[in-house]
Amino acid sequence: MTCRVALIDYGMGNLFSVRQALEACGADVEFVDSPRQISNADVLVLPGVGAFKDGMRGLEERDLIGAIQDHAGTGRPMLGICLGMQMLLDESEEFGISKGLGLISGRVVAIPPTDINGQAHRIPHIGWNELIHPHNSPDEWEDSILRGIPPGESMYFVHSFNALPANPKNRLADCYYGGVRISAAIRAGMVYGCQFHPEKSGPRGLQIIRNFLSTCEMREEFRYSSHHHGNH
Repeated sequence: MTCRVALIDYGMGNLFSVRQALEACGADVEFVDSPRQISNADVLVLPGVGAFKDGMRGLEERDLIGAIQDHAGTGRPMLGICLGMQMLLDESEEFGISKGLGLISGRVVAIPPTDINGQAHRIPHIGWNELIHPHNSPDEWEDSILRGIPPGESMYFVHSFNALPANPKNRLADCYYGGVRISAAIRAGMVYGCQFHPEKSGPRGLQIIRNFLSTCEMREEFRYSSHHHGNH
């Protein structure tokens, strides 16, 4: 079964590299920009680069916020990438407080301009950085989109803000930048976020995308088996 992915086009960039990566992993990708298209989607991907406020405005102007929230509420898989991950949270302090999608409780704050020793470091955080377990529990990645990714594997980041879930359990992976812990991947149920760009992170990044697409197939099997056992 090919996974049908709805890639949200709301005027915030990097759609084509994400589409290419999804298609390379076997997905059937459609650009969507209407609530109806989102409500018909098996799987949703919210990419994005740029400012939080502009991103939320882009969704609002297209009337997509409610449809995205409904999709997540049904337990269908969703992946936010970079800005898309930050928008999963309640709010951001970038250019004043802006309200997010509220799918994972928490807020987005600026990465400090200095490292833990008080030395100035470059913002944005750009480049390859190693993923670590946030809770020192090596098996927590096994039933997630990070299945089969060894800790210490590097992914490609470009961002100035850090998405901080209110509940530490929603942190799936972290990395360090100047000794400061950065939230690299988050999760609540079937809603996932990657602060890094899996589509720009080489073979391991594509493995994460394939893992995400396999959640769609598991849902199909579940739907099929519950349908055949009359539990609907």
